Amino acid sequence: MALFLSTTINKLDKKGRISLPANFRAVLNDKQAQSIVLFKSPVHECLEGFDPIFVEEISGRLDDGFDMFSTEQDDLATALFGEAVQLSLDETGRMVLPELLVSHAGLDGEAAFIGLGKKFQIWNPEKLQERRNSARSNVKSKGLTLPVQRERGGND
Repeated sequence: MALFLSTTINKLDKKGRISLPANFRAVLNDKQAQSIVLFKSPVHECLEGFDPIFVEEISGRLDDGFDMFSTEQDDLATALFGEAVQLSLDETGRMVLPELLVSHAGLDGEAAFIGLGKKFQIWNPEKLQERRNSARSNVKSKGLTLPVQRERGGND
């Protein structure tokens, strides 16, 4: 499975044009995706990025996790999808970020792309460093780790 990994800082021009990192484009190619979906993070001052197929999975989880017309389902759908944009990349891997998203993430001249596995985020580089420091501190103080996978077999 191709994953979004690593961190890259790219230039953002005055018109909102920016290049998706080459290793992120390779993930999209592996998934046969021609575009990305971006939306405002509901928890951070950054943008959340996904391939369109994974966004369909998110939508399905939203439908499965809540009653269709519940306030909670509506609130989360509004927060996630209400201002989401699907962006195509040009032949050089560039896209144009809408001003609404640029201002939400506080982007000005540069943007940091950080791969987080099935998704990626776009940050103001200085804010990303603060976030990384906070994440490392939380991991250490809370002793966060991955659960051990049990081997399958026998009587499972």
